[in-house]
Amino acid sequence: MKEYAFLCPTLRLVLFWFSIRCSGKDSNPAFTHMKIALVLDSIIPTPKYGESERILWWHSRQLVEAGHEVVLLVREDSSCKHAPIITLQRKKAVVKQLPSDVSLVHFFDLPAGPALEGLDKPYLITYFDNASKPCQLDANTVFLSASHAAHHGGQVYVYPGIDVRDYGDMLADWPRNYVHFLAEAELPGRNLREAIAIASQAGVPIHVIGSRRFELIPTPRLTLTPNARFHTLMHRQGRNTLINGSRGLIFPVTWHEPFGLPAIESLYFGCPVFGTPFGALPEIVCGKTNAHSGEWTGQVDGCFSDFGCLSVRQSELADAVRHSADAFSPDRCHQYVRERFSAERMTQEYLQLYAKILDGQPLHPEPISVKAPVQEKLRLEP
Repeated sequence: MKEYAFLCPTLRLVLFWFSIRCSGKDSNPAFTHMKIALVLDSIIPTPKYGESERILWWHSRQLVEAGHEVVLLVREDSSCKHAPIITLQRKKAVVKQLPSDVSLVHFFDLPAGPALEGLDKPYLITYFDNASKPCQLDANTVFLSASHAAHHGGQVYVYPGIDVRDYGDMLADWPRNYVHFLAEAELPGRNLREAIAIASQAGVPIHVIGSRRFELIPTPRLTLTPNARFHTLMHRQGRNTLINGSRGLIFPVTWHEPFGLPAIESLYFGCPVFGTPFGALPEIVCGKTNAHSGEWTGQVDGCFSDFGCLSVRQSELADAVRHSADAFSPDRCHQYVRERFSAERMTQEYLQLYAKILDGQPLHPEPISVKAPVQEKLRLEP
């Protein structure tokens, strides 16, 4: 609007609106009002730590604030103030549950059973998992990172982003006397045992957020080490305060992490990430990816950046925690997330994909045939 700076504010707005109309931008659905249905077979807001539930929540709020209308098809007992809810009926086709004026449907898990039967509206699917057997994914599948897409033979991805309003301030001046582990520890590949071992080897206490000292499922586990303090599902404010006092996230996953929301949440609070270079973690921590042209190269490279250290050696991670944790800038980690992994950025990228789909273009040229996954034995060396 610099060219209209000499005019009064009202006239500047009128001319700016007219210039957009003449440029044709208003024909792009990303610039116009849409009614969007977001579908997830889960309860929102999530009573647990669910990633898909929180990402849907943040995305729906951003869409509403951008001027779009949102309707949520979610499980019974859900509630939401910023968008109306329709209770999802699992055994009924989604098209029979939608308002007739919905422009587009966005699934936040793989549609099951009859969900897609007769669906004549544009749609896309965000895929949160790693395929464990050969399968076919819809051409309009969106992955969570470049490596996640490449592992499945796809190319289209949108990094999840957090809504900082749910996190509060980063307290750079707080004392940071321990490290933390943040995840549902019982999920495959999260590797809590070696996270605790790394902290013990570094001589630093570790707070485990999202798990118990004793668990029965999926397999019995009892963690006796006094170096670890356990916190189960915490109130949001308590969790945020605890992470604010941490020197870093210990995250030595032994699977190809599709994205890694704990990593960006921890970075937001000024905590560097000490983990393994599997899945999307090199993209988050070091800005690098092993994906090229939608194919997985098989390379696994450690790295060190302003935002953490990734290695396949437990001893290297322990040394990094012991000697380098205090050298990272909490302010720089915090600002990095605000600039690169915000909910606003995520929603803008999804709006561009919405525009493509509404224009009749699939996100991938054809359905994605996922081959039998290579059974890689990912592990941490001594």
